[in-house]
Amino acid sequence: MTGVRTNTVDGVLRRSAHRTPDRTAVRYGERSWTYGELDDGVTAAMFALLESGAEPGDRIAAYGHNSDAYVIGFLACARAGLVHVPVNQNLTGDELRYIIEQSGSSLVLTDPALEHRLPPGTRTKPLRDAAGSLLERAEEGRGVKTAFLRVGDGVGDGVGDGAEDADGAGGPYGGGGPYGSGGPYGSGSDDLAQLLYTSGTTGLPKGAMMTHGALVHAYTSAIVALDLKATDRPVHSLPLYHSAQLHVFLMPYLAVGAENVILDAPDPDRIFDLVEAGRADSLFAPPTVWIGLSQHPDFAARDLGGLRKAYYGASVMPVPVLERLRARLPGLAFYNCFGQSEIGPLATVLGPDEHEGRMDSCGRPALFVEARVVDASGTEVPDGEPGEIVYRSPQLCSGYWDKPAETAAAFRDGWFRSGDLAVRDAAGYFTIVDRVKDVINSGGVLVASRLVEDALYAHPAVAEVAVIGLPDERWIEAVTAVVVPRAGTAAPDEAELIAAARERLAGFQVPKRVLFAEALPRNASGKILKRELRERFGFGSGSGRE
Repeated sequence: MTGVRTNTVDGVLRRSAHRTPDRTAVRYGERSWTYGELDDGVTAAMFALLESGAEPGDRIAAYGHNSDAYVIGFLACARAGLVHVPVNQNLTGDELRYIIEQSGSSLVLTDPALEHRLPPGTRTKPLRDAAGSLLERAEEGRGVKTAFLRVGDGVGDGVGDGAEDADGAGGPYGGGGPYGSGGPYGSGSDDLAQLLYTSGTTGLPKGAMMTHGALVHAYTSAIVALDLKATDRPVHSLPLYHSAQLHVFLMPYLAVGAENVILDAPDPDRIFDLVEAGRADSLFAPPTVWIGLSQHPDFAARDLGGLRKAYYGASVMPVPVLERLRARLPGLAFYNCFGQSEIGPLATVLGPDEHEGRMDSCGRPALFVEARVVDASGTEVPDGEPGEIVYRSPQLCSGYWDKPAETAAAFRDGWFRSGDLAVRDAAGYFTIVDRVKDVINSGGVLVASRLVEDALYAHPAVAEVAVIGLPDERWIEAVTAVVVPRAGTAAPDEAELIAAARERLAGFQVPKRVLFAEALPRNASGKILKRELRERFGFGSGSGRE
């Protein structure tokens, strides 16, 4: 009976490969993989990791750009019983060193072009180079019955290499074989699959400990809530090291057997080409990318009627921007995806038939998520009153790696404290008001930055805006808007924008200052780093331009 009830991340691919081995699973550049080839390739890459000396439970960092090799590396770690540690490929210096060292990673899977950034002495294994890479091993294993390790055997011992071994009860698809129980060392649902480091918008990132079972529950929630189908043609252009693209879209789409296109980055021209060619009909992007697409010179001219599903999340979508997108593409189904790394990361969804009358809502909890709104003491508040949204779910992380104090602070009274300020209505729909730490105390009255941002986004000369509180002798914190002017329009001035905001807001919500910037600082998921804005403009900053 050992392992018969186990549910693992690599098992998601294994089941799809068993159902539809000849269907295309992944396309990246000129390469493509059927489900059967991808499954065989993952097994071959697993052996490359094991032969490098990695042992079950070891943390393996991944520091690379989007590619098929990145996906193979993640799944190979899962199959080998290793703990995958995705690292933002833009990190350098102390930030990069911190994650590698704090996670205790013994090996880094990296692109050769990035290897020079790694701390001296870091053990690396290339993702994409020509010699000894995971991709090369995966290519060698493509379409062949790869040798496998029996449960309990060491590397190089007990290896089966015949057709009978590969296809019989002890082979990769057999219930009694190692992959039937999650990997060569019998990984289980409760074993760690990944350390998912938080985005670190308020300080050093924390490694959320995600088990195989938590991630598979998250995949199921995504499939149901986002209406993911095998017939969809999704394009994945956001970084795969980020939980949203990998765990809400790519892995669930591999679970249902869809054909997936992976891009290096969200290049508007490439996305438009894929849609027009009929090779993409589903796209996830944070609001910053959707804003960029909507402001692209070709957005109005290209034939984008083939785009059927539009997913947005990772940060708050300004209502005026969503209204413009819906007006341009009236047949496009929009889904608002909300959550955070610690919950896999999908917590709530607002479906396409739920937007009318609640455009600012993030929807209702996903299949395996319970949510409520509480005050500082943890007591549930009445509908319509703001409080912190808290969760209970099998999708949740099991704590933060080597951070017991932070874990205890986040998990209280049987619920996970999200740090997001929200309101729930009588129908059970949640609306995120702000991050608890971003609420502005102006003269003793709390102001939600999102409300002010939506008012300013309605001005035609505003491309992007972030509202923060800056220290003020009179107001405690002065409501301050940092605005990026829209290209091709007359640059607005401070008085003009304050007057426009006053038409839509109560007096205490109107910005006391407006600052101008060429761009807003963001993390890789598209979230604006308001901490950096507060540090940049700081004490005594008046209005002005960078």
